[in-house]
Amino acid sequence: MPTNLTCFKAYDIRGRVPDELNTDIAYAIGRAYAQVVAPKKVVVGHDIRLSSEEIKAALTEGLIDSGVDVYDIGQCGTEQIYFATFYAEMDGGIAVTASHNPKDYNGMKFVREGSKPISGDTGLFDIKALAEENNFPEVKTKGQRCVLDSAEAYIDHLLSYIDVEHLKPLKVVVNAGNGGAGAVIDRIESKLPFEFIKLHHKPDGHFPNGVPNPLLVENRQITIDAVKQHNADLGIAWDGDFDRCFFFDENGEFIEGYYVVGLLAEAFLLNSRDEKIVHDPRLTWNTIDIVQSNGGIAVESKTGHAFIKERMRLENAVYGGEMSAHHYFRDFAYCDSGMIPWLLVTQLIASRGMALSEMVAERMKAYPCSGEINRKIENPAAAIAKVESHFSAAADTIERVDGLSMSFSDWRFNLRMSNTEPVVRLNVESRGNVPLMEAKTSDLLRLLES
Repeated sequence: MPTNLTCFKAYDIRGRVPDELNTDIAYAIGRAYAQVVAPKKVVVGHDIRLSSEEIKAALTEGLIDSGVDVYDIGQCGTEQIYFATFYAEMDGGIAVTASHNPKDYNGMKFVREGSKPISGDTGLFDIKALAEENNFPEVKTKGQRCVLDSAEAYIDHLLSYIDVEHLKPLKVVVNAGNGGAGAVIDRIESKLPFEFIKLHHKPDGHFPNGVPNPLLVENRQITIDAVKQHNADLGIAWDGDFDRCFFFDENGEFIEGYYVVGLLAEAFLLNSRDEKIVHDPRLTWNTIDIVQSNGGIAVESKTGHAFIKERMRLENAVYGGEMSAHHYFRDFAYCDSGMIPWLLVTQLIASRGMALSEMVAERMKAYPCSGEINRKIENPAAAIAKVESHFSAAADTIERVDGLSMSFSDWRFNLRMSNTEPVVRLNVESRGNVPLMEAKTSDLLRLLES
């Protein structure tokens, strides 16, 4: 009987199987989702984890017993649930996935009609309360299970972001990490003038090569080596449910997500000026400069997919990006995709006639950054207050859109607390001055750790 469900997080569900998430809990979640959202039709799908199919089956049973018709798209990435929900005009969607968590974990991500996110302050905790209570009314008419094939329409939608005829032949290393991205590459391969070098391509819930999480430095080397070995034009790696993608240039150098946000902002503004671009507050100067230089309007939002999507809808923004490799698109129902970004980057390579390293080198020189640095601190709030007190007299601006952001004439930083652990996350950038950025990063870390 579900009680005290610890698998509910701020934006989704994640927990260890079977003690934190199992078929009984999944069934109750299906019943609770149906009661809160009141949908008639819901699309479901699952990632490549070993427990995903049975978790999805129990979830589906809960929905059907609530009178909901369930449309199953099978094994998929989270973004394919987003797509199927808005494309097939469903009342909601649920992806059974634990993304880049350890292999004994599973989880779920929820959306409403139009692929609007469901998070802690938009219904997720109402679902949690009902699932914990586990007392659902009897429904006279049960729903039905149907199969929905939206794969071809999804591929067509991905290709709509680029002009295939004007792409140039490229050699591309793709590392699916034994997650779900490989299946999409196989479907789209014949439609593109690219040679794909495929790494860890086969979906395997045992994760024989480690959990797919390219944010971990130790997970990047195989992609780096393959780019160099095959003299490739770029490398791409994904997490397990491929809603994030990570880039390596033709030299095998990993590209910080911050600079990718700038590239994608430029890609949209080249075709249509006066558009709004939403970005997170951790690192901002490069994005703002590119957006304004290309006639766009930069809009800052609190970090996190629910906040970014809400702000994008409010502003009708064409694109939103986070340095954590989440990229959001208006024509994708303001949702994040790990496939659209790399297609846009390959088009930029063709249209500008430049290597990927050339496109980001100028921006990295103009706005060098530390990348996100995480430190465990016993009292994060006190540590951040100490930093603010130390720098406040010299700061040009102090903002609290998300954590603490302080800007000076030639450098700035953002400090945020983790929601789940005693960790602070630091990002520092400067205006064209690497030694200054590095010195200020060291100063901040000393203050935090003292």
